Amino acid sequence: MDALLALIIPDPLSDLAAVSLIALSFVTSLMTAALGLGGGILMVAAMASVVPPAALIPVHGLVQLGSNSGRAVLFHRFIRRPIVIWFLLGAAVGVTIGAQVAVRLPREVLLVVVGGFVLVTTWMPSLGRYRVPDRGFVAIGAVTAFITMFAGATGPFLAPFLSPERLGDRHATIGTFAACMTLKHGLKVTAFAAVGFAYLPWLPLVGLMVVSGFLGTVVGRQIVSRMPEARFRTAFRILLTVLALRLLYEGLVG
Repeated sequence: MDALLALIIPDPLSDLAAVSLIALSFVTSLMTAALGLGGGILMVAAMASVVPPAALIPVHGLVQLGSNSGRAVLFHRFIRRPIVIWFLLGAAVGVTIGAQVAVRLPREVLLVVVGGFVLVTTWMPSLGRYRVPDRGFVAIGAVTAFITMFAGATGPFLAPFLSPERLGDRHATIGTFAACMTLKHGLKVTAFAAVGFAYLPWLPLVGLMVVSGFLGTVVGRQIVSRMPEARFRTAFRILLTVLALRLLYEGLVG
């Protein structure tokens, strides 16, 4: 048993920490599938307390790649593909630039900017009603992918542009959001691998977290299918606000 655990759990983590991360993956995936977002930022916050700083963003990206891809598969019929294609083009540029310069920028400043942006776009009616054309997601993809190279979870930045009001359907919101995040995290994982991050010791644990996350997504999908549209939209806006306030707090407190 000890030998098996040694293969599954990376050296920096305790057995309890590893089990907790696997369980948390289920919870965060359920949250994201039921409410549209929120799991990624909760996951990176929890991982920050047990995962070494040098491994935090790359490993979180790998976990989110698995979780979002499972969600994209389950909601594939609702994905707005033109948006995803434009987003991918921009994300490729953002990751390329971010891999070169992100480490030179203060993370706290970026968190404050993103948190403030999310609050404004969520609660200012004029901005909330503005619908970015599909081609505009090139810029959104570039900015989001750039930020993710050192801020980790960027769902709150992307979410206002994929709100149920914008897409007209909660399932389209969840599916399109998951597809965009899958592509973004895939590019991020590739970029970190290219600069030499060793993913191999983390793969068994990440694999278990992805399986746990997929199960959470299945449960969350049942919840969202039963939730009234108006209630989903209200919950989506409230959750965005909470996440934005957390970003502001983390950025200002440091």
